Amino acid sequence: MTYETILVATDGPVGIITLNRPEALNALNRQITSELSHAAAALDADGAIGAIVVTGSDKAFAAGADIKEIKDKTFAEVYEEQLITSTWEGLSRVRKPTIAAVSGHAIGGGCELALMCDIIVASQKARFALPETTIGIIPGAGGTQRLTRIVGKAVAMDMILTGRALSAQEAHGLGLVSRVVPAGTHVSEAVTLATRIAASSQPIVRLAKEAVNKAYETHLQEGLYLERRLLYATFALDDRREGMNAFAEKRRPDFRNR
Repeated sequence: MTYETILVATDGPVGIITLNRPEALNALNRQITSELSHAAAALDADGAIGAIVVTGSDKAFAAGADIKEIKDKTFAEVYEEQLITSTWEGLSRVRKPTIAAVSGHAIGGGCELALMCDIIVASQKARFALPETTIGIIPGAGGTQRLTRIVGKAVAMDMILTGRALSAQEAHGLGLVSRVVPAGTHVSEAVTLATRIAASSQPIVRLAKEAVNKAYETHLQEGLYLERRLLYATFALDDRREGMNAFAEKRRPDFRNR
């Protein structure tokens, strides 16, 4: 597929999706979210890809939803079109590990897009905010739910009700960001991290991701039950046997993704 608002590349086993609407600071309209979802699904289905990096520009990861596209819509229109959910949620359904490499503004929908990823690597210049209430709406792509689960009720209320932005360092301290790196290195650092993840067995990494997401989404006992079942499932994999044998033999494992 030919894309107009994103760039798609690969670096060894890593897929890289770059948001590419520089004239709009990568504001998220139906076209860019549709293309992003399509590209993410294609990379997820590609057996040669082990992890996916999503990034924007140095100035803006993504500056929120494209207000020009939605400002005149009625309730009936957004309900019928399933605004947001119909095209935005594709990234959250990817089974392979996803890493957001963020620099500059991750505002509104841009912040929510980063929150859909499994890991966020942030440049020192990154800023995270959900300022929707300041223009008369609320976050609608998971911001009220994902942010609250990560940073807690008090900080989420502060950010969402006031529009307050977090610096990269503040976001790291609250657990929103995994790593803060020097300006200009966020993409290379994310690709290095993704390459390391992709070197492991793909089915085992997917099982681990599923288990962590269950902890994020449900209560402890249900999460522990799923974790045990997924652990037992790894014993059906050749890669589990190879990994343990390699450890015992003090050598690097040769994973075959099966």
